[in-house]
Amino acid sequence: MDQDQTKRQDAELLQLVTFSIGEEEFGVDILKVQEIIRTMEITRVPRAQAFVEGVINLRGKVIPIIDLRRRFGLDSKAHDKHTRIIVIEINNMIVGFVVDSVSEVLRIPAGTVEPPPPVVAGLESEYISGVGKLHDRLLILLDLDKLLSHDDLESLGQL
Repeated sequence: MDQDQTKRQDAELLQLVTFSIGEEEFGVDILKVQEIIRTMEITRVPRAQAFVEGVINLRGKVIPIIDLRRRFGLDSKAHDKHTRIIVIEINNMIVGFVVDSVSEVLRIPAGTVEPPPPVVAGLESEYISGVGKLHDRLLILLDLDKLLSHDDLESLGQL
């Protein structure tokens, strides 16, 4: 990569919504996020996959809710005042992801993002688009399109 390309990459800013699950901090592209809401009553769905918490009615739309802790193989945690649902569009489907807390909207230079190592925080690297190096912490960037397989999306569409 020549010096001009490196400068352009450093100048390009990624806008991310950052959130926590357990001790780890994650980021997703802000353009994928439709809204962030407080938890609400979630209706359980029989025979849904283990990581599907249920569905909610958001302004007349039924939206499947996925517990990211369970999706990542972590222990479930009771919802508290910090718990949020991040509403995202994936492959023309609106899905809500339960996270422990939403931190902030960050702008980071694209040049500070490195490709993911094979395993990060116990997660398969297929979900991870990169790792952002911030001053005092690392930010795991999730590739939301890969977080749910085609079969997962199909079964969510049937809820």
